[in-house]
Amino acid sequence: MRTVRETSAGGLVVDGLDGPRELQCAALIGRTDRRGRLLWSLPKGHIEQGETAEQTAIREVAEETGIRGSVLASLGSIDYWFVTEGRRIHKTVHHYLLRFQGGELSDEDVEVTEVAWVPLAELGSRLAYADERRLAEVAGELLDRIASGQPIGSAGADPDTHSGARENG
Repeated sequence: MRTVRETSAGGLVVDGLDGPRELQCAALIGRTDRRGRLLWSLPKGHIEQGETAEQTAIREVAEETGIRGSVLASLGSIDYWFVTEGRRIHKTVHHYLLRFQGGELSDEDVEVTEVAWVPLAELGSRLAYADERRLAEVAGELLDRIASGQPIGSAGADPDTHSGARENG
């Protein structure tokens, strides 16, 4: 079986950063898997020719959720393996923390079943993948730093990469 490497980027876009933590929400996407289950995850997609990972994260968040955001910091990278159409895919996804800039939730993207604003406190129970739940924890730490006025410029710049296997891409 042929092995293919893919690189994508995406992000956790947060609304309400200037308000209390309990009112802050993140935009998530829901996709229906082969078993008919709705799995919630972070928006992400392939890096296109000439794009940086940060530019891809902003574009993919907008395409998959209808929300515009700006990058605040890196959350880290995830890599995992899956098999599709007779190929083994080794995928690396770079994730970023984004500040909500505008737009309205929309599930018009054909790859997305549903979109939702989810309170930050619920991310741990809503996100389908453990590696994305760990990124949500990193985001929480960065948001604590932002709230206390600490710089976040280098936070997450050299994060650990988490590996795993997934049912699909």
